[in-house]
Amino acid sequence: MERKLFSFEKLEAWKNAKLIAVKTLKLTLNFPDSQFSPIANQMRRSAISISSNIAEGQGRLEGKEQSQFYKFAYSSLMELLNQLIISRDFNLITEVEYDEIRHLIEKTSFQLNGLNRYTRSKIQTGNSNK
Repeated sequence: MERKLFSFEKLEAWKNAKLIAVKTLKLTLNFPDSQFSPIANQMRRSAISISSNIAEGQGRLEGKEQSQFYKFAYSSLMELLNQLIISRDFNLITEVEYDEIRHLIEKTSFQLNGLNRYTRSKIQTGNSNK
């Protein structure tokens, strides 16, 4: 049986954000349970928030609301990057693991900026509900 895809599932930005979340969740499972639990938990929340905000933005009918959720996703993306840098500095992740997720973050940030520009252009031309 073929499943219906929702509009957000077709977005490359969402697909990459979901991959970031999966990789981050797997990565943080290896963190020590001691003093690094808070950063692992925050990384998981940030990573999940990226794809969630993209999905929620796609569910909004007004372009201004869509744009706001893409901005939230971008902010969560930058938050996760900061947490990855700190994790790397504390040797909680390897340079290879860092580079892999950083590459996805860079790609997704470019895609989010494109989505936001497109959405803002629709608002300016008065086509935000189309």
